[in-house]
Amino acid sequence: MSTFSLKMLAIITMLIDHIGVVFIPGNTILYTIFRSIGRLAFPIFIFLLIEGFHHTRNVNKYLTRLGIFALISEIPFDLAFYHASYRNADFLYEIKNGAYSTILSRVMNHQNVFFTLFLGLLLISLMSQIEKKFSGQIIFINLTYAILTVIFCIFAILLRTDYHIAGILLIVAFYIFRGRKLMLTISLLIITGMLLGGISILATLSILIISLYNGKKGKDIKYFFYIFYPAHLLILFLLDLII
Repeated sequence: MSTFSLKMLAIITMLIDHIGVVFIPGNTILYTIFRSIGRLAFPIFIFLLIEGFHHTRNVNKYLTRLGIFALISEIPFDLAFYHASYRNADFLYEIKNGAYSTILSRVMNHQNVFFTLFLGLLLISLMSQIEKKFSGQIIFINLTYAILTVIFCIFAILLRTDYHIAGILLIVAFYIFRGRKLMLTISLLIITGMLLGGISILATLSILIISLYNGKKGKDIKYFFYIFYPAHLLILFLLDLII
């Protein structure tokens, strides 16, 4: 399975997940099925992030892309999942009366997954630099890894990023245990089980899909996911308004 195939599979399972969130009542079996399928997406995206990091020629450009689309995607993300608070808001009144804290609290309620991926990529980039600079100093490297991970977990909490601490820890696990399926499986079980709970533990099944990766790139759709993410959220929001 190529990078292209993994991306498409992750996109499809993510779309199914989001359809479940927006359109299906949360107390139904169908909702649980859609959300369960969606648990496969995030670990695959993390795997692709790590592979992209190891193969990119310019990490700074990679970070810039993630950062830009994190900002672009935030309003569609909030509209799709929290549109009630936007629909009932009187923005002109709030702006006119200086209710910026109200507006900010609404926007900062929950940040999209691009913010999580951005923080994760920045973290593993720093970890890689430390590993190269202090090669051989295992204790120092591991201690620095731990400190940086805690710091970035705090950032995830403060920013209220999607998957919050679990997202950061999973990215670190995929980076450290790259190519070690058993350790990745154990990491997924522990992190999703302890921090996310419920059906999130089904994310561990993504290892079965990731193990099919053949190291080939496949079709080049570098910007497809970047565009698809905010676009599909906006479409889901509009469909929800119509329906």
